[in-house]
Amino acid sequence: MDLVVVHSISLPPGVYGGPAVEDLFRGRLDCDSHPSFDGLRGLQVSAHFVIRRTGEVLQFVSGDRRAWHAGRSRWRGRDNCNDFSIGIELEGLEGRDFEPAQYRRLARLLRALTRRYVLREAVGHEHVAPGRKHDPGAGFAWQALRAALGPCGLQLFGEPQKRRGRQRISSRRPA
Repeated sequence: MDLVVVHSISLPPGVYGGPAVEDLFRGRLDCDSHPSFDGLRGLQVSAHFVIRRTGEVLQFVSGDRRAWHAGRSRWRGRDNCNDFSIGIELEGLEGRDFEPAQYRRLARLLRALTRRYVLREAVGHEHVAPGRKHDPGAGFAWQALRAALGPCGLQLFGEPQKRRGRQRISSRRPA
């Protein structure tokens, strides 16, 4: 695993703290219990972690195993991001703000994961499935996450690409 994909989820949309998200990831969501769940019938989806609005972390899949969170996806020329990423769902709506407790807990979780795995980058679902997915959206503050995270070697979406190895210096003179 070398990538983290950040998602947002709430079931029903805009409802926080209920059992529906857990039920979805455990494969036991009653799709008849809310009209918005009808499109989830037969969906097999999982995430490694969910971070509630309160900062509580739930784990559904070991980081050593593949989870089904990114769907059809591509990052830096590689397809099927589920094969090489850890999926972290934040309880919230795409485009809306997230809670400070979620940023603190996400930063803590990312630091722990970077000690365990060779994680290089963290991106949004919208970045690995553009046009198809829009989460976590404009409400997710990558700068707030960077401030909470501190230096840990993990590149966040939108940060300049870090050079690896020796830097090549051109011998050409400017014209």
